[in-house]
Amino acid sequence: MRKFLFLVVLQAVLLSCSNLKQTVENKPTPSLKLVSSLEIPFNETFQDTRVGGLSGIDYDVKQDLYYLICDDRSMFNDSRFYTAEIRLIENKLESINFQSVTTLKNETGKSYGNWNTNPITAADPEDIRFNPKTNSLVWSSEGARVVTADKLILQNPAINFMDLKGNFTGKAKLPENLKMQKQEKGPRNNGTLEGITFDAKFKNIYANIEEPLFEDGSSANTTKGAFIRFYQFNAKTKKNTAQYGYQLEPIAREPNPKGAFAVNGVSAIQYYGKNQLLVVERSYSTGMQACTVKVFLCNLKKANDVKKHPSLKNHNFEVATKKLVLNMDDLGIFIDNIEGLTFGPKLANGHQSIIFISDNNFSDKQKTQLLLFDFIE
Repeated sequence: MRKFLFLVVLQAVLLSCSNLKQTVENKPTPSLKLVSSLEIPFNETFQDTRVGGLSGIDYDVKQDLYYLICDDRSMFNDSRFYTAEIRLIENKLESINFQSVTTLKNETGKSYGNWNTNPITAADPEDIRFNPKTNSLVWSSEGARVVTADKLILQNPAINFMDLKGNFTGKAKLPENLKMQKQEKGPRNNGTLEGITFDAKFKNIYANIEEPLFEDGSSANTTKGAFIRFYQFNAKTKKNTAQYGYQLEPIAREPNPKGAFAVNGVSAIQYYGKNQLLVVERSYSTGMQACTVKVFLCNLKKANDVKKHPSLKNHNFEVATKKLVLNMDDLGIFIDNIEGLTFGPKLANGHQSIIFISDNNFSDKQKTQLLLFDFIE
């Protein structure tokens, strides 16, 4: 009798575990509901710096504090990041109050150079993440590739580690395919490291390039997408441990005039769960003031590691899968150049909040927007 009862209990436990596994694997795609928005006025200043170019944001839960990186290449003020408090009242964005501004330091302890006067010593900050385990920060720089008849600038992208005072403490070891080259191989100019995000235990860092490597094929156009790479780094050893292919959508709108500049690329990523990332694809076309911004849930579980693949052309391997979470065109409001996102505090209904921020490129024709969403799972 006892043996029979044991088998019945064991069967029930196994069935429960099976159902739990099935529930987790079949977890529905989350949705995003716009709650509130806030605009930072053009040319707002804080401690004698121009507030703009905000291309990355992250949230420190314990301090209820946000870190925001500015992509100023030291042309207006020194390359820098801000801390800020974002006040919510009844789940609505009430205000953003900047608390401090900190200059980014290079390996020699100096501030980065001005892109216009000394481009080799400049940086192009794109994203920032806070690590509560080490009470430190990591940020990405896009680097530069300028190859013209009278100018050659090859500046590698970077994932830099720093303390809360902006002091350089280390950098990730780049794989060869992320190093800038004179020939059309490796990263494209203004299409390299954009988004970065830690995993849940802060053991790994995921990063993405915005556009394809030259050897991985053409950039997206209005009729077809393109393949980019996500990179996984060990946060302790700082080494690249894996690379995954990801397929971009086509450019959303035909530029005006036809043939003018247009682009679609990944501007930001946010870790969501095991093997899962929220991915922001931002499409812009000349002649359109607004951007088309789509948020996808990307799953790396079945994606093959393509670290040893020299090219993603004619791929015979599995790339990351993705599901559309939100097309911001459907919100019915103007959407600018979204370049950063972070999970924020819990809302009154107990749901997780998520905040997006746009980079105005220091232009009076663009906006610095904060968008607050209810993240519904």
